[in-house]
Amino acid sequence: MDDWKPYVESLGKSARRASRQLVSLDGATKTAALRQIASSIRESASALIAANAKDLEAAHAAGLAPALIERLKLNEKRIHSMAEGVEQIAAQTDPVGQIIEGYVRPNGLRISKMRVPIGVVCFFYESRPNVTSDAAALCIKSGNAIILRGGKEAFHSNQAIAKIIADALKAAGIDPAAVQLVAHTDRALISPLLKLDKYIDLVIPRGGEALIRTVVKESTIPVLKHFTGNCHIYVDAATMSMENEVRQICVNAKTSYPGGAVCNAVEHLLFHKDAAPRLLEKVCEDLAAQNVEIRGDERTHALYPPAKPTTPEDWDTEYLAFVIGIKVVDSLEEAVEHINEHGSHHTDAILTASMTAADAFVKAVDSASVIVNASTRFADGGEYGLGAEIGISTDKMHARGPMGANDLTTYKWVVQGNGHVR
Repeated sequence: MDDWKPYVESLGKSARRASRQLVSLDGATKTAALRQIASSIRESASALIAANAKDLEAAHAAGLAPALIERLKLNEKRIHSMAEGVEQIAAQTDPVGQIIEGYVRPNGLRISKMRVPIGVVCFFYESRPNVTSDAAALCIKSGNAIILRGGKEAFHSNQAIAKIIADALKAAGIDPAAVQLVAHTDRALISPLLKLDKYIDLVIPRGGEALIRTVVKESTIPVLKHFTGNCHIYVDAATMSMENEVRQICVNAKTSYPGGAVCNAVEHLLFHKDAAPRLLEKVCEDLAAQNVEIRGDERTHALYPPAKPTTPEDWDTEYLAFVIGIKVVDSLEEAVEHINEHGSHHTDAILTASMTAADAFVKAVDSASVIVNASTRFADGGEYGLGAEIGISTDKMHARGPMGANDLTTYKWVVQGNGHVR
């Protein structure tokens, strides 16, 4: 199609119409709809796997990387997890209408901040089909309409999931335009879609860096970025009694997801110079045993000779693969400086037995999630009790870190008087 403007405008108008219904729905209606979506996902497992098989066949034919194919794959377990995620969102307290704060002025006026939906969200994402149901459920819970633009590699899977959602919404008496999947994969429609500031209130891109940069460049709508995950673990000097914990956490943070192709996988390890002689070689051996490629600075190479040399570009790289960069630092302060300069402000962790060191690290590291003595892989909406997340924001406004239903709301001021005049 030469002109995508009429098509994307129809999406925007329909979403705006649906958003006006959603804002007035009571929590019970939204919860019932979400439970029906979860039930329908379970009942449709065979159909979802069949649709996903078409995407997998195309992915293999296109020579997609094994890690990306793994992210794309649906099976009975993942479909059950999708349904479970929707149910967890359904069970949460409805954020819409919550009073964030309230007070009475000396003149008797009652002032309050009430949580309200953002309105219409446009969501760009890649690969993982489960993100379709996660994003839709979070927007329904928070009273927002959503336009979904998934990657072409998951097109058939996303279509099947979107149909399940639309049918459940219709049965619940909710405008099915509350959740719309862009039904075309042509990249030419992206630019006009990102110009619909008349209808769309927020754009959230979740995917590769190229996708996010394109959205930021093209959009006339506010963008909340789910940017790269160049995550770090700093192994502090005060880890004399923590050898097992350090080894387990470092391996888990890198290898617990196939291929390491997730944004909360650790990409770089920083060892304090006093911890490195005790732990660096053992951690490297553990990682190498899991087929992780080790890259290190000169001090790392001296302690673990098989390490490949790093380049300056390594420290800024999100590998999204079984590759890890390792550096030996002289102090906690140097580790913090390195993380703040080279990291992506996503998730960074410290392993230490010193509460003083932990507190200093938490205060100084400028990231959306800062973790003490645990794997970076916990930086996740489900693990934070949000049911799921629509993205992990590396911005500072208006939301940061894993974004659940509360983060898809804004607020309005509500002023109650009794005949007050000024």
